[in-house]
Amino acid sequence: MRTNFKITTTQILTINKSIVITVFLFIFQWNTLVIAQSKKPNIILMMADDMGYGDTGFNGHPIVKTPNMDALVKKGMLLNHFYAGNSVCSPTRATFLTGRHHDRMGVYVANKGHLPKQEITLAKMLKSKGYTTGHFGKWHLGTLSKTESSKGASRKPALNFAPPWLRNYDASFVTESAVTTWNPGIGSRAVNNPFYENGVALKKGDKSLMGGAAKVVVDRVVPFIENAAKKEIPFLSVVWFHAPHKDVQAGPEYLKMYEGHGEAAHFYGCITELDEQVGRIVEALKKTNQYENTMIFFCSDNGPEGRKPAGRIVGTTNGLRGRKRSLYEGGVRVPAFAVWPGVIKENTASNAVLSTLDYLPTIQSIVNYNMPDSRPIDGQNILPILTEKQQHRDKSVVFRYSGGITTLVKGNYKLVYPLKELYDVFKDREEKNNLASLHPDLVAAMEIELLQKFKSIQKSQAGIDYNDQNFHPVDDWKPLIKDVAKIDPQKGSALKKKSNSKKKKK
Repeated sequence: MRTNFKITTTQILTINKSIVITVFLFIFQWNTLVIAQSKKPNIILMMADDMGYGDTGFNGHPIVKTPNMDALVKKGMLLNHFYAGNSVCSPTRATFLTGRHHDRMGVYVANKGHLPKQEITLAKMLKSKGYTTGHFGKWHLGTLSKTESSKGASRKPALNFAPPWLRNYDASFVTESAVTTWNPGIGSRAVNNPFYENGVALKKGDKSLMGGAAKVVVDRVVPFIENAAKKEIPFLSVVWFHAPHKDVQAGPEYLKMYEGHGEAAHFYGCITELDEQVGRIVEALKKTNQYENTMIFFCSDNGPEGRKPAGRIVGTTNGLRGRKRSLYEGGVRVPAFAVWPGVIKENTASNAVLSTLDYLPTIQSIVNYNMPDSRPIDGQNILPILTEKQQHRDKSVVFRYSGGITTLVKGNYKLVYPLKELYDVFKDREEKNNLASLHPDLVAAMEIELLQKFKSIQKSQAGIDYNDQNFHPVDDWKPLIKDVAKIDPQKGSALKKKSNSKKKKK
């Protein structure tokens, strides 16, 4: 049976019109992407302190109000499986700025070591590309004075003096370590821990240091953005908020928002105060016509403080196992998102494993920076993931806490070494089902990869990457622990060696 199909002139014109529109839209979208990437984008990298995976509205917290971040997430991509570089502060910050494992710099744990001047950082890289650079908020990668430290003489302030104004930042407004989240210029946290503005310590009780800690910081971020826009210079602004790290305190207006929640109102309130300042940064970008050409990242430096939520410390992991100082998911997996108008699509989400290690290699690719040597970079360029051209990362991610427990995340799996634990972190968020006995070959392969990685890391810690005869590590190398008996079962860190000296009898 033969069927005759007749197509009218009108139908032909309609079909051709549809094809033309489709092609036009494709070309328009492609040109938009090319134009956005051809200009030097401004870069804002924000990070909270001790904010758990579940401590934001966009990650489902039933109480905390974060309307500004919730709205901003919708303008870009929600990062569902984003890792801080470690389960504590300083190591994560080292990975954030360098794209390298923190042990390569000897930053094994918080308040130990410092950021070596020989490291190639985001600031050093971007200054070479014509950017103006600013760092605002917490520093925690060395002391800010040669004579004093918030951690006392044991911090060795002269040896670990490594302030941002000597690490390629044109502008800086920082504290060495944590401050109270309300009126940060006063209180016990302010002792030997002043705010330094471009290298000059502000006096304790300075009026500009009163109010919310996030506002105090963003009061300096906004003028930096405005000045860069006025001069038509691309900028890098690293904003490391202090909240919700203890001492946790919220101002009266924020406590009023959370009446009926007892001491927890302080925790919720300081996060809302932080959120308002994120909104203020976005507003400044829009007022200066910089928003469309700015790439924004947000994350936290590790999981929530405390063994369990209590009092003013009520951070949540949203069901993930572990908290701050733990290398299980709740200690290292954090809330995160990325926004770049015209490049990263709105209302998107990624389940790919991403990390603070990825910031530098991603930005390196965007600005077309050529590394001057072959030093190992542990992160990877994740722009193909952010633009939905790639679904999964290529490189494994390695963690080590305080010279103790070590983990390696490869694909869906996490190896916990030397505990012989293997978890499918995509299917088993609570890390309850140890699969090691079911996949011995995978465990063996991951162990080999981990051991090889730390051979490279050890060489870096000794200074082999720097080609600088004047470099000397601050601390000795901490060998990888292969014996479970040498791991502190409570802390996950290396057990401290017992002294052989005997106390003299009276």
